[in-house]
Amino acid sequence: MIHAHTAAQVRAAEEPPLAAGEPLMARAAYALAGQVAAALGERGHRVSGSVVLLLVGAGNNGGDALFAGAHLARRGCRVHAALLAADAHPDGLAAARAAGVSVHRLDGAEPGPLLALARRAGVWVDALVGVGTRGPLRDPLAQAVTALAGERAASPDEPIVVAVDVPSGIGVDDGTVPGPVLPADRTVTMGTAKPGLLLPPAAGLAGRLVVVDVGLGAALAAEQPAACRLTDADVADLWPLPGPADHKYTRGVLGLVTGSQAYPGAAVLSAAGALRTGLGMVRYLGPETPTGLIRSRYPEVVTAAGRVQAWALGSGVDPDQAVRAEQVAESLSAALADGVPAVLDAGALSLLTDDAFTDLPATVVLTPHAGELATLLTGRGEQTSRDDVDAAPARHARLAAEITGATVLLKGAVTVVAAPDGPLYAQADATPWLATAGAGDVLTGVLGALLAGYGDQLAAEAADGGDGDGLPARLAAAAALVHGRAARIAAGQWPADRPGPGTPILAGDVAAAIPAALRTVLRPPAGAVGD
Repeated sequence: MIHAHTAAQVRAAEEPPLAAGEPLMARAAYALAGQVAAALGERGHRVSGSVVLLLVGAGNNGGDALFAGAHLARRGCRVHAALLAADAHPDGLAAARAAGVSVHRLDGAEPGPLLALARRAGVWVDALVGVGTRGPLRDPLAQAVTALAGERAASPDEPIVVAVDVPSGIGVDDGTVPGPVLPADRTVTMGTAKPGLLLPPAAGLAGRLVVVDVGLGAALAAEQPAACRLTDADVADLWPLPGPADHKYTRGVLGLVTGSQAYPGAAVLSAAGALRTGLGMVRYLGPETPTGLIRSRYPEVVTAAGRVQAWALGSGVDPDQAVRAEQVAESLSAALADGVPAVLDAGALSLLTDDAFTDLPATVVLTPHAGELATLLTGRGEQTSRDDVDAAPARHARLAAEITGATVLLKGAVTVVAAPDGPLYAQADATPWLATAGAGDVLTGVLGALLAGYGDQLAAEAADGGDGDGLPARLAAAAALVHGRAARIAAGQWPADRPGPGTPILAGDVAAAIPAALRTVLRPPAGAVGD
């Protein structure tokens, strides 16, 4: 799991080793120089003879870059340091000059001289600001970053941009983009990831994330991370695997109240997503048309009421269809009464302004997109637009979780999962091809099935007054990873380093690729033959 900690947590963790004289900056600079060299090698360039531009601001990030520049100069790079603040790190500056780095004082200057240097360099090392920066960059740095970003976008041979700790200008703790930012190809972050490197929209500007161990691990291990990203190993640990004694009821039974006469496809797609995850049974409750489609496509689905261990509700349901909306409401009431988990998607989200459903447990997972989340928050007294949510997804997902009590999975290019407390989860596993009709219905089925696998455990905890101790959020993040991975496989974009833009996909292709996605993450149980 990738953990991200706030700037305040990092500063507190740094204090003891710095007081003890540990060489944190030396470790950071050596690793940064190595990452610049690696980036050059991946582009097919030799380190010796390459031109590197250090974009140096005040503070320790600038010091990291200057010391790294000294390492690179000794390896044969032609290194230039553009000082864009009056008080560059003195020891770093001395080391850079001693190693032959060309130093250019440009603080307060117009962007022209900076751009002239930038055009000569194949690598730009962005060390303009550190993790303590708040709000948008101010001039002259804002002017410099705007000019550099424009130059990079217009260059036929884009320079490699390596950011130190964070791309300058992002919201370090919240992932917002309050002003100009220089997008990075690679971000080398020290000690731990920062939340803004995982959370949208800033996460999309960080490029490849490299976390460097500088000796803060023990101090940060005692702190709850602010944000997390699940890896394949985490999903393998979470995903229920059947054992010899299991049967269909112990493997999880999911109740589906999705689709309608007007939108029967949502029923088929949510069932397809659920069936391919490995649960024991799907029960479908719905009107004639979607029921008929499910029977013809998936005879495994039971179309009769009975015991379930989780519910998936609302996909393809128009709240204005009174009879169908009432069926969704009855199923949610049953879930709450029985203490079993539930997924609320699309039409089910409109129930949350009803007085009967204003205080939900964290075992209920909401799956809105940005527009639906804005509608939900506005309906609960927090006037919000879709643009507001897009600008600060993490903040609004957390706000919705706090207001409703539920776990919130906010769909997007980076999916954010927020519980009322605990860390945020941010999964960047999907492909842009996943933005297609019905893909969210498949996710509803996948997540519902995963919750059903833990349904008895979560119901037992609910009976004891618990809410799963963060498990619903982890399961939601795991479902997002598998769903996104399936889309990449369907689009021909897996393994991750496969070149090319991929190909268009349908939601049904995503559902069909779920078993292949699970094969990429699941491990054989310990002691299995061949283990």
